[in-house]
Amino acid sequence: MTMKRREFSKILGTAAIAPAWLTWQIGAAPVWSLAANIAECCSCEIPCPCNFGRPTSLRCDGNRLIEIYEGQVDGSELSGIRFVVTFEMGKWARIYIDESLGDEQMNAFNTIMPLAFGGFARLSRSIERVPVAVVRTSGLIKFSTPASEVEMKPLVGLNGGPITVNGLPSNTFHDYVQYESVKHVHKGPDRAWSHSGTNGFISRMLARS
Repeated sequence: MTMKRREFSKILGTAAIAPAWLTWQIGAAPVWSLAANIAECCSCEIPCPCNFGRPTSLRCDGNRLIEIYEGQVDGSELSGIRFVVTFEMGKWARIYIDESLGDEQMNAFNTIMPLAFGGFARLSRSIERVPVAVVRTSGLIKFSTPASEVEMKPLVGLNGGPITVNGLPSNTFHDYVQYESVKHVHKGPDRAWSHSGTNGFISRMLARS
């Protein structure tokens, strides 16, 4: 069954709030802002309709790398926080946090997660601290957790340049560049998959309270 668009937009992991995670009182929500680099592969054909605000009638399985490079939540620094969300869009998510994060970063992560990534927070079945590896070259982006391995390359556009998309309906999709999967493998308790030639992208997320 296709989700209503309002419900779907919350799942994309932008600024929706997950009540089960909230520990503060009404009127005392933290002040926050962040900027993050995003890289994602999913099982959809190119382009993934989810990114255009059109929920797919098919299953969308994916891995999203989120690297916060600037931001704060109630004065606590967010830069350097890195994690991967493995998901079936609208159904479940598992969150893999880079094990190198210190205690202060973990506290900041626990605070920002329901504020900036509420859709994923609500659907989360587990949160684990694991090795998160990221490698970037001129032509490829690779990232992995113990459960997933992603390798993707830019989709070539006019005159050999990148394919960019502007105006997508989410603060997750600034400076969106279209990629395609070279390798997208996952083996976990919910599902296992292996894809190539499916949708991928990089972008920047810019969000604040």
